[in-house]
Amino acid sequence: MPETEDPQPPNIVENDQVLQPTQLNDDEYQLRSDEYMNAIHEKAEEIQEDRAEVEVEYSAGVLSITIPPNGTYIINKQPPNKQIWLSSPISGPKRFDWVVDGESMHEKEGGGQGDWVYLRDGTSLTEICRKELAITLDVHGHEESMKAKPDLTSTE
Repeated sequence: MPETEDPQPPNIVENDQVLQPTQLNDDEYQLRSDEYMNAIHEKAEEIQEDRAEVEVEYSAGVLSITIPPNGTYIINKQPPNKQIWLSSPISGPKRFDWVVDGESMHEKEGGGQGDWVYLRDGTSLTEICRKELAITLDVHGHEESMKAKPDLTSTE
């Protein structure tokens, strides 16, 4: 195996269920990753409007967000791997796969919820964005469930 390849991460067992990436075709990956990247970009620009020291740049599929005192976050799509990669000054580098939870053979088809998940430890990119960047995303289409968590960008 060439040195540049990353070994496959171990699958995390969550509630006696093996966490595995959902198989996406190229079009599905582009749709999901574009929607997610655009949502992060939009929320980061909202923060930038309120805080002059925040810098946001989105170019050629690479989103760079500088939030003092944390530092610079780089988020980018990796189409060959069907992943989104994050470089965080707090939590380090991570590679996220699209994972749909709640669609096993014992559950209703179409009833699952998806998110970008780091398979090595089960961390959600959405959760990292909320905790480290104060960006709350509605990845499941359920704004109420996301609002139950503290929204650090709120001015109320």
